[in-house]
Amino acid sequence: MSCPREEREQLERMIVGPYGVLAVNTRGRMEPEPECEIRTCFQRDVDRITHSKSFRRLKHKTQVFLRPEGDHYRTRLTHTLEVTRLARTVARALGLNEDLAEAIGLGHDLGHTPFGHAGERALNVIYPGGFKHYEQSLRVVDVLERDGKGLNLCYETRIGILNHTYGKPDDTREATCVRLCDRIAYINHDLDDSIRAGIIRADAVPERIREDCGERNSERINALVSDLIRNSTDGVLKMSPRMQQTFDFFHRYMYSDVYTNPLAKGEEDKVQGILEGLYKYYVNYPEKMPEELHAIADREGRDRAAVDYISGMTDGYAVEKFEEIYIPFAWTVK
Repeated sequence: MSCPREEREQLERMIVGPYGVLAVNTRGRMEPEPECEIRTCFQRDVDRITHSKSFRRLKHKTQVFLRPEGDHYRTRLTHTLEVTRLARTVARALGLNEDLAEAIGLGHDLGHTPFGHAGERALNVIYPGGFKHYEQSLRVVDVLERDGKGLNLCYETRIGILNHTYGKPDDTREATCVRLCDRIAYINHDLDDSIRAGIIRADAVPERIREDCGERNSERINALVSDLIRNSTDGVLKMSPRMQQTFDFFHRYMYSDVYTNPLAKGEEDKVQGILEGLYKYYVNYPEKMPEELHAIADREGRDRAAVDYISGMTDGYAVEKFEEIYIPFAWTVK
């Protein structure tokens, strides 16, 4: 009698097309382990990521706006969930493996720093080895999670996480799906947040974007995703030439008018000082880091351990630790 996992694997043979990855065809895990009777290997990856500490911390990490006032601005967690939902939609429509796309989507930003890309740029300057959040995301799932044991994810999930910013020729179609949905999600929700924050006016959005994609966030996402699905054939994920040109224009507009806007980025100069201060302190006093990082400090160096610790911090925790280290506590004389 077959188990639920085997039944799902049989179903995948019918619903996953020729360009998708079947769970039974995975290239496996770094450390072999017995199969689950209920879940396929990619479903297990989804669960391992969702239950990880690094995933939970995403809810207190900046997406674009540093510590904004208001409940409706995106965080790194809500961005991750939006990307994952888009990726599942596209994967289903194109006959790809939805579970693999979901696992990659949920894990793609686990290595992101506090304070968004400002934090990433700061650590890239501070750390001699350089810092890229997509490389750190892979390090999180391979090395840092579960007290140094890692999550032991499937090869396809790991390579999709690593290459979610810049693809490689041997990527799976599911990895490409997540990479494109990541871009579609962030330019749209970042525009939505910038309008909410008063950084730009809705009627100031270029006419080409409004004509080709729509006036509202949902309309823009639907237009881009629908175009991507309609024009992806023979295993090649792509938009129509017109929509691709509009998307590229949209992307350039976000960098010129939002991501570098002084109103949105006015506080970012402080990020360098905070993270540099934390880095210098923990390199000099590695014993002040959590115990699970002591082995990394011994094995790979204090600077590597310090970057692992700092990059995993939430915005608020980074500020709290900086104040604890460098700001004198108030005291009274009795």
